[in-house]
Amino acid sequence: MNSSSGPLIRPSLLLLLILLPSFAFKPSHADPVKWILTKECTLKVNGSTNINKFSCIVPEYVQPDTLICYKENKNGPLKISGSMALDVQKFDCKHAVMTNDLRKTLKAKVYPKIIIKFLNLSKYPDLYNREEAIKGAVTIELAGIVKHFEVDYKYTMTGNGNLKLIGTKQVNFSDFNISPPRKLGGMIKTNNELNVEFVLNIKTLN
Repeated sequence: MNSSSGPLIRPSLLLLLILLPSFAFKPSHADPVKWILTKECTLKVNGSTNINKFSCIVPEYVQPDTLICYKENKNGPLKISGSMALDVQKFDCKHAVMTNDLRKTLKAKVYPKIIIKFLNLSKYPDLYNREEAIKGAVTIELAGIVKHFEVDYKYTMTGNGNLKLIGTKQVNFSDFNISPPRKLGGMIKTNNELNVEFVLNIKTLN
């Protein structure tokens, strides 16, 4: 006969009782933060030819979108889900011929949108720090080609927890299988490099 004064506990049940608290009390991730991209967002490309420089801008973002930000901890990297799509036909170079050339070069009729998909930031912007430089990653879809880029950002707090995030990156026409435009039988040649700057005006929602 079994002389034990209490019921036996099976090893598998005992293991479950040991592990259960670690699952039950495991801290969850913080709730995601919503960033609303306002109409004040812009996109600028600066380039040059063998005789001059040019600057072309999409002056406003007419269809505000929402970015969802997931922060693992206060000082850790920030994952982002969301994108913005800008109309290539909205580019304005302040010169009609140059504007038309850029739109044609970027294949605006076939691929009317530039899509910037935001992937991450190196940290969540510090609401108590008025200005700081951080890093991040995006993909840019242009002329049917998608490329991954590391971006340099500078942010400025604009009050009420809202912020302005300015991203800059040098890209090449050739990154997107595009040949830089030429004029006058090749006498005027556009250089391959473009400096891209996008300004995000963000309203933050918890």
